[in-house]
Amino acid sequence: QVQLVESGGGSVQVGGSLRLSCVASGFTYSTYAMGWFRQAPGKEREGVAAIDTDGSTKYDVAVKGRFTISRDNAKNTLYLQMDSLKPEDTAEYYCAAEPSDGLGPVLHGVWYSYWGRGAQVTVSS
Repeated sequence: QVQLVESGGGSVQVGGSLRLSCVASGFTYSTYAMGWFRQAPGKEREGVAAIDTDGSTKYDVAVKGRFTISRDNAKNTLYLQMDSLKPEDTAEYYCAAEPSDGLGPVLHGVWYSYWGRGAQVTVSS
């Protein structure tokens, strides 16, 4: 069975940092494209960052320069390093996976088949 489990969420003050992790199991992780998405109450889900099998990355303009997505295929783990956090970063963050088509990272949530249950990130001012 495919499983994605996020961890590392929590509460932090404006300007602080957090690192989210997503541990994958039940599939060949190294062949999958991965992404991070978030959703705040009353707002649509939005793509945050994505990474393909070759390590290429894509970021939403709202987080570019502050967040870094990375993957460790030996550990079947996806990471999201979040620095210089802002109140508008407050949301539930989800890890997603889809077999790679080799065309680069994808920030469209509808493209992904597998999702984690989410991790809450709260940034207070």
